[in-house]
Amino acid sequence: MGGRIAAGGDESHGKPGSHEGCAGRHLTGDPFGLVVGQGPRRREPGLPARQELQDQVPTADCLRVHARRLWRGLSELLSIEEARGLVLARVRPLPTERVRLEDAAGRVLGEAAPSLVDLPPFPSSAMDGFAVRSADTPGRLPVVARIAAGRPADRPLAEGEAMGIATGAVVPDGADAVVPIEATVVHGDNVVEIPDGASPGAHIRPRGGDLRAGEVVVQAGTRLGPVQLGALAAAGVAELACAKRPRAAVLTTGTELRRPGEELEPGQIYEANGLVLAAQLASAGAEVERLSPVEDTEEAHREAIGRGLEFDLLVTSGGVSVGPHDLVRRVEAELGVDEVFWRVAVKPGKPTSFGVRGNTLVFGLPGNPVSSLVTFELFVRPAVEALQGLAAPGPHFRVATLAVPASRNPHRDELARARLRLDREDARLELLEGQESHMIARAAEADALALIPAGEGTLEPGEQVRYLLL
Repeated sequence: MGGRIAAGGDESHGKPGSHEGCAGRHLTGDPFGLVVGQGPRRREPGLPARQELQDQVPTADCLRVHARRLWRGLSELLSIEEARGLVLARVRPLPTERVRLEDAAGRVLGEAAPSLVDLPPFPSSAMDGFAVRSADTPGRLPVVARIAAGRPADRPLAEGEAMGIATGAVVPDGADAVVPIEATVVHGDNVVEIPDGASPGAHIRPRGGDLRAGEVVVQAGTRLGPVQLGALAAAGVAELACAKRPRAAVLTTGTELRRPGEELEPGQIYEANGLVLAAQLASAGAEVERLSPVEDTEEAHREAIGRGLEFDLLVTSGGVSVGPHDLVRRVEAELGVDEVFWRVAVKPGKPTSFGVRGNTLVFGLPGNPVSSLVTFELFVRPAVEALQGLAAPGPHFRVATLAVPASRNPHRDELARARLRLDREDARLELLEGQESHMIARAAEADALALIPAGEGTLEPGEQVRYLLL
């Protein structure tokens, strides 16, 4: 609950995250508003010095509020849903831009797209066969024309006639049925025998049977995949209004980090989180720039974070806990980031932080690789989707049954790496060995994250749980 209070919960007295109305508005760098930040604000012209001083001295009521926030923050954590709600509440969808249909795969539609034509645009044949008048069947009819797709007949069908017709071709005026070729007996080139009667409308696709001109093909807020693109193309839509892609910066922190391919010195490790996060961001629809990993110095952090704050999103990995080298949150506060929450009741990923500066969303993910992977799916991906105006931002959980027992954590929901097994009757989750948050190699075997809810005891095989696909 500490994050909830800090973000303007039931004891806040101002807009969320600001601590307006008390000296807390001048306190930065701490989720509970207790650490002095950048010092006195600039005096407005004409503001008496005494009044300025009073504005910076906490009242007794304010101190009691901040003390209660600290106590609650140390004893309670924000739930996954509460944290997700705080993130989405601060997302402002990006404006739209015109995009050619052929460039729109994966984009989110910003405005409903209407059809320019009826679909189909004319009555068409659903089968290779013969266009007839149903009243003339059964019977033996002369074949007076052959109609191909894209080449309509040059005259209506008269009484007692048949016309050969291909799938997708225009059904001629006068015809009210198509008889499939396999239901006929053909005599030479110009006579067809139809043994059975045809029903009016049989095997004819009526004009506008799929969609009428002016009706919506795809609704706003839809991510455009192959099916949507095909429907829009058939409807004659050549250009769309799509949400701009969010610009995202990825920053990993740690003096020990080296890029793959470099030689490792004692105590160094290869940096993987930046690559994982960049791939996750790209899959969510963002344009990604990876900033160079930074050493654990305030100067390096300040320069890199300052650059990252120029993007729509800044996603950092590492440096958000309480160690002496965890500098991210402190430097972000100095650079004007308003921290909305810090710490979530989730395993792995408890020290996750989220803040805003202007329109920039700032996510501080833990440095352990699996913690970073999990918290991205829970909090960052929904934000990227919401920035693009997606109608239902994730995470989108599915339901499966456990194939093995799962121990529950008394205080935190756990996202456990698992393998999904599908059979005719059920989807089953097999939890992997080695669930520690640093075990990225073990995570490579997983294709799902099983949500084991907080509580006592063990979930037994056969019990249902929710899961996320990886």
